Amino acid sequence: MALEGTVLTTMTEEQPDVSSTLKIAIDGPAGAGKSTVAKLVAKRLGYLYLDTGAMYRAATVLALRKGLSMEEPEIIAEAVAKAKIDLVPSASSDGVPFLKVFLNDEDITSEIRGREVSLLVSPLSTIGSVRDSLVEQQRRLATNGGVVLDGRDIGTVVLPDAEVKIFLTASAAIRAKRRLKEFELQGEEVSFNSVLTEITERDHRDMTREIAPLRKATNAEEVNTDVMSIPEVVDAILLLCKKHSGSFSI
Repeated sequence: MALEGTVLTTMTEEQPDVSSTLKIAIDGPAGAGKSTVAKLVAKRLGYLYLDTGAMYRAATVLALRKGLSMEEPEIIAEAVAKAKIDLVPSASSDGVPFLKVFLNDEDITSEIRGREVSLLVSPLSTIGSVRDSLVEQQRRLATNGGVVLDGRDIGTVVLPDAEVKIFLTASAAIRAKRRLKEFELQGEEVSFNSVLTEITERDHRDMTREIAPLRKATNAEEVNTDVMSIPEVVDAILLLCKKHSGSFSI
């Protein structure tokens, strides 16, 4: 089965023999399957999974609720600085770890995945002062290792010292198909062509923004998920973790 949206596939639960202090950075464009794969890698290793994109989405929800325009970056940054954004580890019925997202103690885990948030999170993430405060928090959480972070600038900006860096990617059409399924599960009606246009436009914004643009770190391994199953992608990343672990020789 090919990698699709956020569907989680059952895998062998044997824990690989790797160091417990690795920092694993998974970057890539929207819809490449970063969060799905990162959660399962974290589960297999017994690591903390940190969805950095969820933090920017929570900030976007805050801006939307306050009716703030993306043309008011200073006001948005001030609002984010005063807000309380928490990522709380939890687990689904099948034991797969995930993070519940709270904004000022309110659970907004479902709300952050809405289409309106998806359209605005990219421009919000270019606000330098917002990024500075969230990146500082991300680095603090990753200080002691044993973490898996996914986003667009983890290996290049947030954790340039990460031992394992992955650039997860897929064609725009495949990624649009995955996002379309996510929207359908949320009850949102949208056409494939409109989602594909949004994906390509977001790719352009993310790759050309001045602050922390989306790009593959010089020492990152690229993994294309077009025709790979979830278990295949996870196993490929775990193999790279073993190569970088002092407790394993290959």
